[in-house]
Amino acid sequence: MAKLKSVVVRQFEPRDIAPCGRICYEAFRAIAQRHGFPPDLPSSEAGAGIMETLHDSPGFYGVVAERDGAVIGSNWLDERNAISGIGPITIDPAVQDGGLGRRLMDAVIERSDARGFPGVRLVQAAYHSRSLSLYTKLGFASREELAVMDGDAADSNLTGYTVRPLRPDDLRACNEICTGVHGFDRGAELAAAAAANAAFVAEREGAIRAYTSGLGYFGHSAGETTDAICALLLTVPRLPSLGVLVPIRNYRLFRWCLDHGMRVLMTMTLMSRGLYQEPSGPYLPSILY
Repeated sequence: MAKLKSVVVRQFEPRDIAPCGRICYEAFRAIAQRHGFPPDLPSSEAGAGIMETLHDSPGFYGVVAERDGAVIGSNWLDERNAISGIGPITIDPAVQDGGLGRRLMDAVIERSDARGFPGVRLVQAAYHSRSLSLYTKLGFASREELAVMDGDAADSNLTGYTVRPLRPDDLRACNEICTGVHGFDRGAELAAAAAANAAFVAEREGAIRAYTSGLGYFGHSAGETTDAICALLLTVPRLPSLGVLVPIRNYRLFRWCLDHGMRVLMTMTLMSRGLYQEPSGPYLPSILY
């Protein structure tokens, strides 16, 4: 307990990028290998790249845990949308399981509440039972089982869709699709993805039927129909990550992925605290929600 009391939690600063990147890589690698799963990141440099991107992106708030001048963990809050999102949270493997995760979670939950977000969400690896227990104790309810799916899909029978990069004048239609599925849009997030040339739409009969801000951990998708989501999966290039998150309860989408060249690497759990509306249409969440 004395060691935990000596920990200072403060706002993330540029000098934290390298140490937090290393911890991010080592923490995810350690827990994944312990359970026999592939690591989320290939190197410390990749971890630092994520930390730098989050720090440099408007709408993200980061916190760092420090003890005796040394960084030992970090956590992030995505504040770009009507609902906030938590992650990645990573702790130096040498000091895990000592209560630091709760401190880092409390810091971003308090920030979310103070800024008036009606709800906050996250996605956790299903094999990590300790994080599942912690988040549940912090008031998060398990909402959706997700399959992390890898592989290139192929389906010559799915026709009639045109997939193209998202244009600025597509944002309104895409936001309407997202609102129809989730009850709110993710417009700021989608606009940033469009500026980075990562966003695409699937059109049919002259109308946008689905969109994605990127296929992978750091993008989300929403559509009017499951076929429209499948059209995106057939065509859009993948972002660097282990795979695409597919809600398992959408049996038709999950089965289509399995039947057309994709495979399950592991499962994850989407969790929420506060306001939550059951999705009313097909979607692919990001690693936040």
